[in-house]
Amino acid sequence: MIVVNLDVMMAKRKIGLSELASRIDLTQANLSVLKNGKGKAIRFSTLNRICRELNCQPGDIMEYIEGEDDNDD
Repeated sequence: MIVVNLDVMMAKRKIGLSELASRIDLTQANLSVLKNGKGKAIRFSTLNRICRELNCQPGDIMEYIEGEDDNDD
């Protein structure tokens, strides 16, 4: 299962949801879905903008954890 740690990186960078959403030109609602791990997909362009603004790597905000919740849907 993929775990999203966007909230952790945002806290480390001391940036709030509304500020980051504004900087990456994404709605707060859509960023919230990503931050809470409820999203089913992310565009590479969005991931690129997030990483640029947070000065991080994709692996800093997402990680794979093997477990029983793994499925292909």
